[in-house]
Amino acid sequence: MYLDHAATTAIRPSALEAYTEAARTLGNPSSQHASGRRVRGIFDDAVAEIADVLGVPRSWIIMTSGGTEADNLALRGIGGRVVGLSTDHPAVVDTVRALGGELAPVDSDGRLDLAATEKLLAAVEGREAAALVSAALVNNETGVIQDLEALAEIASRYGTVVHTDAVQAMAHMAPPDFSKIPLCSITGHKIGAPVGAGLLVADPSVKLSAFGTGGGQQRGIRSGTLDAPHAAALAVALRESAEERKARGTERDELAEFLRESIREMDPRAHFTAENAPRSPHVIHVCFEGADQDAILFLLDQEGIDCSAGSACHAGVTQASHVLTAMGYSDRLMRGAIRFSLGWTSTKADVEALVRVLPGVLEKARAVASNGGKFS
Repeated sequence: MYLDHAATTAIRPSALEAYTEAARTLGNPSSQHASGRRVRGIFDDAVAEIADVLGVPRSWIIMTSGGTEADNLALRGIGGRVVGLSTDHPAVVDTVRALGGELAPVDSDGRLDLAATEKLLAAVEGREAAALVSAALVNNETGVIQDLEALAEIASRYGTVVHTDAVQAMAHMAPPDFSKIPLCSITGHKIGAPVGAGLLVADPSVKLSAFGTGGGQQRGIRSGTLDAPHAAALAVALRESAEERKARGTERDELAEFLRESIREMDPRAHFTAENAPRSPHVIHVCFEGADQDAILFLLDQEGIDCSAGSACHAGVTQASHVLTAMGYSDRLMRGAIRFSLGWTSTKADVEALVRVLPGVLEKARAVASNGGKFS
């Protein structure tokens, strides 16, 4: 039973078919002969489709290998001081730190502190105004939705460009307003495309430095042979995901609420994060007080149920959550933090299987915690 769609979701058959068909087409898309033109046509058609779904000109689309690369293109390419959100994905947080930037705080529900952020954006003696501020549209651990409209209004006062990592959002909500958010990272494996497909929406009026030198493809920002198979798969998955979001969004919301209510009934000690903030329903993030996190994951895995402790981007190592730390959570609560997440293949049977075994799992995981983290 797969309940870890926030980490990655299943490849859509249509996306796999598009990838396979494009991969069978011989030719380099930069070559001038017929084979090259044929592959270039596949790539161009895919980019046009992506742009149409997102509602932007195709010149705004820069294909990447995924969300991490897209984040780096934006943050490193802006060529000035950057500000990030303390609860964002490591691709943003670690890049901001590497660039000597600052991280904006959040409240106990994970919402951006707009007043504190404005102080970080402003120019002060010996410091220029921030060139870029980045905040994820949907947090990858808690599902919290940030108020990008309010952030954009503040950023406009200082000439600061707004970037958002929308990786966790695209399968579950409409894209941001690109007239206000000119830089946006998206990845394919969260919406049903293969790993290795992603993009940066980048308004050409925002000047970005080249990520590397090479053949000058993609406005010179991201050189390298154009990847027609991944582009074709991403285009199909993005279109299908957008249509499915409108058709099945209510079904997903009801499934998420069923899981939340079931957990509340079975475990009055369970603490759901960000209860007072707007959230994407596909993420159900809960702290099981007094339970050992690793034991919960191990025991659920033994029952054939996949979930996670949070971000899957730390090389498979469970670490203390920087998200919950920034929200002011105690070690006691963080030790039992678990993320369940729904996706396009989720069914009620998946959730019912979890609900059946979770009471017994929590009982054992609390015994492990009281035994110093050891199974008796």
